[in-house]
Amino acid sequence: MVASDVLERVLAKGRSTGAEFAEVYIEDKRSTSAGLDDGKVEQVTSGRDRGAGIRVIAGETTGFAHTSDLSERGLLAAAEAAAVAAKQGGGGVNKVQLGTELRHAVNTVKISPDGVEKSRKVELLKRADAAARAVNSAIVQVSAGYGDSLRRILVANSNGVLSADDQVRTLLRVSVVATGDGGMQTGYDSLGHTIGFELFDENDVEELAIRAAKQAV
Repeated sequence: MVASDVLERVLAKGRSTGAEFAEVYIEDKRSTSAGLDDGKVEQVTSGRDRGAGIRVIAGETTGFAHTSDLSERGLLAAAEAAAVAAKQGGGGVNKVQLGTELRHAVNTVKISPDGVEKSRKVELLKRADAAARAVNSAIVQVSAGYGDSLRRILVANSNGVLSADDQVRTLLRVSVVATGDGGMQTGYDSLGHTIGFELFDENDVEELAIRAAKQAV
């Protein structure tokens, strides 16, 4: 996301006015969502949110700045703003050395959703719709939603800590409405986990939809 030598310069900038501690928190999140209602794909959207927060502590004063510009220039400007907010008056640090990056494996991802075509994600919704409707002719509405996200986090501080974390989540939900003598009945089921697109190799989409449909009839 951001090179360690850049982070070192940013942290040094944060401590340049005399602060005893500086920290950089960077997050980059990519997500995809798709929805299907009454057999029609309503929306397929992809988004990306990224930014950095820089915290500087000088005595009992804390300065904080945020930026969506992850270039070195943008990060240095944010670090300077945080340093000014926590300014103690000169005698600051001009060099910070980071240790080896520690990477935390929160989950093991076999198939990153980020690399899966949107058409395959939409196909899951269509399969769920068909399976649910096949359960009973009393079913009048099926809605399904798909979502995935990849969240990358990087933390570095002036004590030399450099830590990275990748978090992936994938999910599918199905809701069903059926009509009968007792009026309208609904059913719902969902599938979600902190793994990749292999979720749908390890779990049956049709079974999920059938469970939701049987609740409604």
